[in-house]
Amino acid sequence: MLFLLAIFGVSGRILLDPIPNVQPVTVLVLLTGAYYGAPRAIALAAIVALASNLMFLGHGPWTLFQAIGWGGIGLVGARWANRIVVEGSVRIDLLTVIAAASGLAFNWFVSLSILLDVGPSMLIPYLLNGLVFDLYHVAGNVMFVAWMASPLGEMMYRHRSSPSIESVREVAPN
Repeated sequence: MLFLLAIFGVSGRILLDPIPNVQPVTVLVLLTGAYYGAPRAIALAAIVALASNLMFLGHGPWTLFQAIGWGGIGLVGARWANRIVVEGSVRIDLLTVIAAASGLAFNWFVSLSILLDVGPSMLIPYLLNGLVFDLYHVAGNVMFVAWMASPLGEMMYRHRSSPSIESVREVAPN
């Protein structure tokens, strides 16, 4: 399942590249954290950031910031899992608010990568210049929650496995 989500995230970033800051990864990672837990959400975040940037979108110091930022969003999804997913269904209203806030937080965190090249005095003007793009990310996240949260949540719920120490309960008779 994680592999399919990674393909969806990478292809979503590539196909929606002409629309600045609109891509499904934030909502995917948030839902992955809610349904599968923080470790899988962090893995998905790193896979999507590295694969899409190395193969198609361009790699640089911001890739690490993207992976960490989306990983943090996965942690938020895992932390709020019992409120986001109630009786197997996604609470769209709460997920929309968290996804919108996550879009702003993610962009501001990734913007910190500019500090590797310029001094701290440039951070505030950089953030202000990027505010329109931050709002694109928020709007895209709201759109993706409305469009794919319920069907994707149902699919994730069906493919959720409970962790078990035993992989096989009974020995097959010879």
